[in-house]
Amino acid sequence: MEFYIRPIEIGDGKGINVLRRMPGVFENILGIPSEQLKRNEDFIANLDANQHQFVAVARSQDGQEVIIGHAGLTVYPNQRMRHSGGIGIMIHKDYQNQGVGSALLGRLVDVADNWLMLVRIELTVFADNARAIHLYERFGFEKEGVKRLAAIRNGKYEDEYLMARINRSNYNPQS
Repeated sequence: MEFYIRPIEIGDGKGINVLRRMPGVFENILGIPSEQLKRNEDFIANLDANQHQFVAVARSQDGQEVIIGHAGLTVYPNQRMRHSGGIGIMIHKDYQNQGVGSALLGRLVDVADNWLMLVRIELTVFADNARAIHLYERFGFEKEGVKRLAAIRNGKYEDEYLMARINRSNYNPQS
């Protein structure tokens, strides 16, 4: 399967909304199946310099571009946390386990390490999402703690892991 990664564009709201509402995706993100398209369009329209968003795009059988993944890195605006950022990733249910998540996460790590010089990037992930946890661990993320009963999913309270990746080569305590 061929796909490419590019920065998010203003017209991507609909494709991202489809992902966020898709069974097999929304259960593992903090979205809900009734999320409104306008919310996604407004999010894209209001991105600021601290938000770095990418989409993975493939071609459907009829030649149309389809967004098959979305990933974002937000640098924390607080001056005392400017060395840190948070990430989020979601992959189309039909394209999971095919390298899309690795490619998107690799892009975020590259931006964090080589362009923003971040020391810390962090995320939360449902504690039972073994595939995602394995992906994050492959990229050097480690579990730092458990957020007990952190989110509601399918009518139940679920735990999340807080995971982080520390890039000590970017750490300069004098700056």
